[in-house]
Amino acid sequence: MSDRGSYTSMEKVIDESKQGDSLVLDQKEGNKRKLFIESYGCAMNFSDSEIVASIMANQGFNTTQKLEEADLVLVNTCSIRDKAEQTVRKRLEKYNAVKRDHNPKMKVGVLGCMAERLKTKFLEEEKIVDLVVGPDAYKDLPNLLAEVDEGRDAINVILSKEETYGDIAPVRLNTNGVTAFVSITRGCDNMCTFCVVPFTRGRERSRDPQSIIEEINDLWNKGYKEVTLLGQNVDSYLWYGGGLKKDFVKASDIQKATSVNFAKLLELCALAQPKMRIRFSTSNPQDLTLDVVETMAKYYNICNHIHLPVQSGSNRILKKMNRLHTREEYFELIDNIYQIIPDCAISQDMIVGFPTETEEDFQDTVSLMEYVKYHFGYMFTYSERPGTMAGRNMEDDVPEPLKKRRLAEIVKLQQEHSGQRIKEHLNTVVEVLIEKESKKSNLHWSGRTPQNTVVVFPKEKYKVGDLVDVKTTDCTTATLIGEAVGYSKNN
Repeated sequence: MSDRGSYTSMEKVIDESKQGDSLVLDQKEGNKRKLFIESYGCAMNFSDSEIVASIMANQGFNTTQKLEEADLVLVNTCSIRDKAEQTVRKRLEKYNAVKRDHNPKMKVGVLGCMAERLKTKFLEEEKIVDLVVGPDAYKDLPNLLAEVDEGRDAINVILSKEETYGDIAPVRLNTNGVTAFVSITRGCDNMCTFCVVPFTRGRERSRDPQSIIEEINDLWNKGYKEVTLLGQNVDSYLWYGGGLKKDFVKASDIQKATSVNFAKLLELCALAQPKMRIRFSTSNPQDLTLDVVETMAKYYNICNHIHLPVQSGSNRILKKMNRLHTREEYFELIDNIYQIIPDCAISQDMIVGFPTETEEDFQDTVSLMEYVKYHFGYMFTYSERPGTMAGRNMEDDVPEPLKKRRLAEIVKLQQEHSGQRIKEHLNTVVEVLIEKESKKSNLHWSGRTPQNTVVVFPKEKYKVGDLVDVKTTDCTTATLIGEAVGYSKNN
């Protein structure tokens, strides 16, 4: 799963899948203690925070937006880039300042990927937290908190081969009441040399499809209109009764015949709630099969958008990254997607400045972007992560000024392509799910098309959660502007 530089907390949300500013919190009657929780990094971290909030609600904690009144402060962390880790460290400094000046009894804990990677440093060397909990140990939080209440540091970062949290109903945090995340897989088996995820989140394992459908049904009954199926690599989803994906080769012929892969799961979700929009993230080019794309084309409520990180356009760099696809195979996949779904939006993740990247390698990335003309993307300079194969065996030898120049060049190119793509929808009628009030005007709504494009239009008689047909009349490089012409037939 990509790190999108997003920041999610009880105060603010900046994420293309979670842009709602309104706050709807599940508060459990009788709970006296207060939990303040922040999340950094990918959407999976945000989803995990909702699971943590649910676990802690059963331990007497309700969530709060006020840091100073919290009995327990938890930060769900990201290790995928150094910048994310530095941001979390600054937040830990603030938590401890509040603890020192306002609330000495406050306990501070670190969750997520940084917890696994920096467990000893946080607890023993720097002594800046009271507990450290890895992504697979959240069910152990009550026991760990009891240890902390007894005056002892607490830690559990053991990676599980089975845990998917499928039996926990998440508490929805920072929700607009319209869109929600539903986790379907955890971990990753793709050992990309630049990525810490396999080390911090463990092996791939899939969640029981029945529990996924039950969660989607529950969300629909609560008024939600869209879900995003989440996983580090959703296309690797495979369920035939449980266990790790590698055990599939040992399964009986009956198990193989009745197994549920990602294409089948998508179909089950689409059929379970035909009026609910279905999105998913993130896909891996080597694992995205055409039956997934064909399923998208078959069901109207599966949104026509695929986030398809490529990371580099150079075959030489892709091999060094241990990305198990070539640029030619990627082009073939892109061509097939557009043949099956002509109006599909495709977005990307791209890294520049990977060790040994030459100007020729970089120009391969530029030419790939010119070929695909992505609708939008997330671009980064290479950041060496301790413990990864690249961190252990490759010198970070591309000068920082060169990295920044290359990044600026592809950001500019992506802006041009985004502008071209959005103009394709000018003077057309698009279907928009209203998610919130426009940030720039309280007289306008903001929502998204199936292609994940933001659309702004006058409020008139419509309300949050409505599906509306909008005639587009203008645009920026990232937003369509128009006027509603009526409710969608799918409303």
